[in-house]
Amino acid sequence: MDNRLRHLSGLRYFEVAARLSSYSKAAEELFVSQAAVSQKIRQLEGQLECKLFIRKGREMALTQEGRTLFQHVSDGFKELVVGLDKIQSEPLQGVIVVRSPPSFASRWLLPRLWKFSVKHPEIPIKILTGCDTPNLKHGEIDVAIRQGEDLCVEQGLALEVLFNEPLYPFCSPELASSLKFTSPEQLLKCWLIQFEGGCFPWEEWFKQANISTQTSAMQWMEVGTFDMGLTTVMAGHGVCLATDSLAGDFIERGLLVKPFNIGMTPGVQVNLCFDPSSPRKERIAAFTEWLHEEVSDISKI
Repeated sequence: MDNRLRHLSGLRYFEVAARLSSYSKAAEELFVSQAAVSQKIRQLEGQLECKLFIRKGREMALTQEGRTLFQHVSDGFKELVVGLDKIQSEPLQGVIVVRSPPSFASRWLLPRLWKFSVKHPEIPIKILTGCDTPNLKHGEIDVAIRQGEDLCVEQGLALEVLFNEPLYPFCSPELASSLKFTSPEQLLKCWLIQFEGGCFPWEEWFKQANISTQTSAMQWMEVGTFDMGLTTVMAGHGVCLATDSLAGDFIERGLLVKPFNIGMTPGVQVNLCFDPSSPRKERIAAFTEWLHEEVSDISKI
């Protein structure tokens, strides 16, 4: 056996630092200190007698030798994981970690999650929230729920569409009563709640409703999430765009109304992303199958 394989521990540190372009991020993934990562890589560079990283601003960039080594080390670790997965698969019983956008978690997933727990009491669930792209190959997350169309995913990951819903205007019953809505043009006189980053702009909804906005000075307020938008309009402050799934129970409780049944498409597409070769593939399959069943049951109502 090649004597250089004694550097395997250092190569693991190198692979993580190279993939993340950061010693500090590598330290977080490896659960060690940044100093430990730096020391390990210095030792590896000394043993291999070549420089693997150079600092560029806040990032650690690979040298030519580093890029060559990273390509082969990365491929090698992937092959090791494939081999380990083939001989070691975790049972159905055990924790599953799910990552979801905050609004989808609070408005759609969590209110229904008890049904999964009744069906699979042997699978405890850990819910994390966030909108960035998680590391499904090397992190703790088993299933990522992501919103959007034409998403790019890492090679080897599965991406499934859960559902795609149109966006409708929603407001408080008090606002609807005071304005006595008869025409969608009246919404131009309301405060329009917009979402951070410009997603789902009102201009597009008015365009699809065949309403000109060129001569109208729209009043708008920007919020970060659907949750915040719904809370704002329930208090009587304007109108927001949301989906039936996110606003449905508020309508049933009389807290929101849909002044016009004009839906904007494409609306909100919710996707499931996971690693089909994960050692926890049995519980991942159980969870994703339940999600699809839940969506199917809702569509029948």
